[in-house]
Amino acid sequence: QVQLVESGGGLVQAGGSLTLSCTPSRGIYNFRTRSWYRQAPGKQRELVATLFINGTKNYVDSVKGRFTIPTDHDRNTLELQMKSLKPEDTAVYFCYLETRTYPYRAYWGPGTQVTVSS
Repeated sequence: QVQLVESGGGLVQAGGSLTLSCTPSRGIYNFRTRSWYRQAPGKQRELVATLFINGTKNYVDSVKGRFTIPTDHDRNTLELQMKSLKPEDTAVYFCYLETRTYPYRAYWGPGTQVTVSS
């Protein structure tokens, strides 16, 4: 079983920045798909950003140009750098990792709250 530890959430004013981190109990090189999701109150969980093992990155349109998953192969951590935050970014953010070898398994972080005040 893999444990994911998240950190970095908090309260920030609109226009501010936060960086979320997700550290797995097993080396991050074991995971082929590394994503961040978020869930706002009363809404469905939404895929925000994904880093694939080949280096490709995808972002939901609402965060393009503001959020970045850095590619740092020396660190055993998945990050989400968020800038120019908006009140509509307020949500619980979850990291999601999918193993690269069979049997493929997926793991979720416990979630970290991000609150953006106007």
